[in-house]
Amino acid sequence: MAENIVADPVSNSNSPVNWFQTTSDWAKRNPLGAVVLLTIAATLVYFFGFVKLFTNENLSTWTWAWEAWNPETNYEHAKIIPLITVFLVWYARDKLKVAPVSSSQWGWLFIGVGLFLFIAGARTLQGRLALTSLPFLLFGVVLYVWGRHVARILLFPIAFLLFMVPLNFLTQATTKLQFIETGAASAICNFFGLAVYTVGTSVNAANESFHFQIDEGCSGIRSLMAIAMLSAVYGHLSQNRLWKKLAIFAAALLFAIVGNTGRLVSIMVAARLFGQDLAGGPYHVISGYLSFPFAIGAMLLFGKLLNMNAQGRKGAGTAKKSISYDY
Repeated sequence: MAENIVADPVSNSNSPVNWFQTTSDWAKRNPLGAVVLLTIAATLVYFFGFVKLFTNENLSTWTWAWEAWNPETNYEHAKIIPLITVFLVWYARDKLKVAPVSSSQWGWLFIGVGLFLFIAGARTLQGRLALTSLPFLLFGVVLYVWGRHVARILLFPIAFLLFMVPLNFLTQATTKLQFIETGAASAICNFFGLAVYTVGTSVNAANESFHFQIDEGCSGIRSLMAIAMLSAVYGHLSQNRLWKKLAIFAAALLFAIVGNTGRLVSIMVAARLFGQDLAGGPYHVISGYLSFPFAIGAMLLFGKLLNMNAQGRKGAGTAKKSISYDY
């Protein structure tokens, strides 16, 4: 497995040399390695999809995760994460096409970590641990079979799968967000002449026309993970420096606060114009989607600010360079 099989990094799209072909060549030269790879893949599918470990041995890891992605845990968005991962791999297809292919024994280290997490999850009946093992196992397999160049290209799509792990237990740890967003929304309303006052996390109109209690669901935690996921994808696709990607991801909490503050302001405006029953009923349900436009707007603005001084610099050279890596 130590032999390097290298694709030409400057080959054009018509060249037959790519990682698929070199992988095929590797499989022909290393039939034992190919059998090991297929065995690992079949084992992953079997243990994650069919071995029932959780909920009194009624659910496999995958079915446990599917049931955990529900409105009560605020993790419905996790159901589309595998599809987004497939898109991210497809998006990187040009880099993969010319990536040098080799084999790295370091892959076994990640496979070992993944196996440890899966076994720990099975022994402690913690589905989250078992699900966390999947990205480690996949990255280890990629690193072992295709080497560090391909593994670096696929690092983000594989790591993105960590967003599938439900972290709804963080709800109790983020009650501070309720106070931040309640204070920010009431300050904005007062600034624009809609007089309100707050007592803890309750908002009251100065003329007593409406009264709202801001609960945990409106505090931002419901959308925080989804916005963090969007921030990670946006940073990965739109930025060319690692520090910028990390800055956008780190600002996800700020984007969530902006999004939910905007939503709270809109609810208070609706209550003033149409009454509390409408604002606290049908509009409250619909307004859940409003936090995303506010948050995405803040995210796009932040991305623009990060690149304000980098506008006019696009290299004059047209010569093809060796593969560029994001991570």
